[in-house]
Amino acid sequence: MTAAPETTVVFLLFPGITQLDFTAPAQALSRMPGARLIGAAATLDPIATDSGFAILPTHDFAGAPQADILCVPGGHGVTEALGDTATIDFVARQAAGARWVTSVCTGAFLLGRAGLLADKRATTHWAYTHLLPLVGAEPVAARVVEDGHVVTSGGVTSGLDFALTLIARLHGDAVAQAIQLAIEYDPAPPFPGGHPDRAPESVTAGLKTRVYDAAAARIEAALTIL
Repeated sequence: MTAAPETTVVFLLFPGITQLDFTAPAQALSRMPGARLIGAAATLDPIATDSGFAILPTHDFAGAPQADILCVPGGHGVTEALGDTATIDFVARQAAGARWVTSVCTGAFLLGRAGLLADKRATTHWAYTHLLPLVGAEPVAARVVEDGHVVTSGGVTSGLDFALTLIARLHGDAVAQAIQLAIEYDPAPPFPGGHPDRAPESVTAGLKTRVYDAAAARIEAALTIL
């Protein structure tokens, strides 16, 4: 058997990232034949996540290799990242040479700010899908949306679905299924309510009031600043 050709997967890292947006697809993609994972940030300083711990980048923007697969995670730090020219320029520059351009959760808005979702079908976390037209995208209610070489996924845990979908595209269903089995991705949540379509209305309303109404307003404000 011949070794699989190397596939460079570059993840954008920024302060306030939702760590599972990064670590979930990274865990699956790291098991893909030939995978080489890169975590790129503005500097090599530790990146504070939303979970109370930090992640160490492997490269800064200047030293990061060209991605075959570019992945842009989300998180509440997206609001600040939308206004950071160096971050948006890095996304655009990497996307120009990438075979696949992807996002998890609100990372879609960083793709959009870089001009990569214009006239594309896309998805993001359920609390923010109504904002996708602000970056020229057509919202789609799905966990994973493919439009050409652009692949977007919904909130947080959808990153695993995106990663396995992409692995299947590159290496076939059997490889993706083996990785799914290896990481025991066999969801059986204790409650049938991971999306507003299935969650109790009172739970959805309460969460929106406590967190997502204000968070969506912040992203909307950041998107409307030229």
